[in-house]
Amino acid sequence: MPSSASRPRRPAPTESPASPADATPGDAVEPQDDDRPDDAQPEKAPPENAPPENAQAQDAQAQDAPKRSSKAGRNLPVAIGVGLAMGAVILVALLTVRQAWIAIVAVSAVIGTWELFGALHRGAGIRLSRVPVLVGGQAMIWLAWPFDTEGILGALLVTVIGCFLWRMRLGAGGFVRDVGASMLVLCWIPLCMAFATMLVVPADGAARVLVFLIVVICSDTGGYALGALIGKHPMAPKVSPKKSWEGFAGSIIAGSTGACLSIALLLDAHWWFGLIVGPLLVATAVTGDLVESLIKRDLGIKDMGSVLPGHGGLMERLDSLVTSAPVAWLLLLVLVPLPGT
Repeated sequence: MPSSASRPRRPAPTESPASPADATPGDAVEPQDDDRPDDAQPEKAPPENAPPENAQAQDAQAQDAPKRSSKAGRNLPVAIGVGLAMGAVILVALLTVRQAWIAIVAVSAVIGTWELFGALHRGAGIRLSRVPVLVGGQAMIWLAWPFDTEGILGALLVTVIGCFLWRMRLGAGGFVRDVGASMLVLCWIPLCMAFATMLVVPADGAARVLVFLIVVICSDTGGYALGALIGKHPMAPKVSPKKSWEGFAGSIIAGSTGACLSIALLLDAHWWFGLIVGPLLVATAVTGDLVESLIKRDLGIKDMGSVLPGHGGLMERLDSLVTSAPVAWLLLLVLVPLPGT
């Protein structure tokens, strides 16, 4: 038998890397598996004495594999194409019959609500009041046009009572959890999106909607670009390890620039209003993005859905818009007088 000196020694155990939950903003945080693209999972290291031909085969296979995903884990060309197509549909609607914006908001609210329903049920087994939330959410969006904020509030109150009654039939087990989740969905998606309807109600409503969209899109684009280039300091490592303070600075710069230009050119108002609107909408847009990331991390899922190629679920695009809509409506109402007033 070989002596103990000739036996290969086992490698000393190494400490496991700290999880994002234990990380601090100064740490270099690695994203969890649910934040990695499907084709960017960590590969097992080959044995130390692996034959050279195995390494060559692995290299050849890696070169042959298509590079489908960007640094953010998305198929960037497809995502850009889908985003441009969606933007074209919205632009045509606003420049022709601006009321068509309400239909776009209503359909988006149904899809986003259904995606969140599915995610909460798959990830946590929550039984939501689907019918009251879907019907009441549509009522809030469509009643905002003729009845203003009174229509939104009235539909919200009726829907809340409907959620209570709908869930009562299943008994007491999990009642607080299920009703609370229904309220979260109701207030986060249809209620906030009802204020996106309110943006288009005035005579200059098409311009107000465009200002809102331009600022949020500039925020997302500027944050992605600068974060991908120089992002090193995690902004919220326990929520979204890829989001950096450098990216947030890019969002502030791009969002404020877009706000100044769009408010001056589209609404004929003081350009410096953009220095107020821009940073505030960037803050709400980033908050919406972080909220969605936190929900997905809590539920242990990667995407809310798969309806949009290159994006995942529609909520991947709606998260920052939804939370920004009420703030955009309020800021523009205060800063830019309505036509005829």
